[in-house]
Amino acid sequence: MLTAITAGAMLASTLGAPATTWPIAPPPPDEMVIDVVAANGSGCPKNTAVVSVSPDNKAFTVAYSEFVAQVGPDAKPTDFRKNCQLALDVHVPEGYTYAVAGADYRGYASLEEGATGSETAYYYFQGEPHTTRIRHEFKGFMAENWQRTDKVEISSMSFLPCGEKRYLNVNTELRVNAGTAKKSSTNFLTMDSSDGNLETIYHISWMKC
Repeated sequence: MLTAITAGAMLASTLGAPATTWPIAPPPPDEMVIDVVAANGSGCPKNTAVVSVSPDNKAFTVAYSEFVAQVGPDAKPTDFRKNCQLALDVHVPEGYTYAVAGADYRGYASLEEGATGSETAYYYFQGEPHTTRIRHEFKGFMAENWQRTDKVEISSMSFLPCGEKRYLNVNTELRVNAGTAKKSSTNFLTMDSSDGNLETIYHISWMKC
C-alpha cells in the first residue's frame, strides 16, 4: 500500500448501478479513508502520486510530481506517451455509495506549430466491463497553462453497487506528437500546479443505499 489518506469525504467513478433510479444525496458526515493500493505507469513512478480528500466530501485530489510527455532531440523514444494507473480502495461510510461526477485537470503545454497533444482519462470499477473515457486535444502553437474539465451527466453516472468492495481505477494518459513541427524543437505536455505538482481534482456524487 503506497499511501493512506483519511478524511470526511468520498470518491466517485462511472460504473455500476445507473443514476437515473437514485436520488443524489448530500455527502455523508462520517469520515472516509482512501488507500492507494497501486500506482503504476511512466507518469507516476513509485511514491510520486498522493491522494487527498476535500473537507466537504465532494472531491478528492491526486497530485503527481513527475508526469510529463515530450518529444524532441533530448527526449527518449518512449517519452511521447506517459500514463498513470491508480487503484484506489475507497472505504465508504455505511449506508452510502458513490460515483465519479467529473474531474478537473490543469497543466502546461509547450507545442510548436504543427505539433499536437492529448490528455485522456479512463474511469472504471474493478471487474466492471464498462469504462468511461474522456479525451481532450491540444494543437500548436501553444505556450501556456491549460485547464480541462471532464463532466459526467447525471443520466450517465453509474454508482458502485451498495455493499460491494471494488477498487476504483483511474487511468490518465498524456501524449505528444511532433507532427510537422521542426525536428529540432522540443514539445511537451504536462499536468502541474504552481508548486510543481500535477493536481487533478475528481468530483464525487453520493447516493444513499
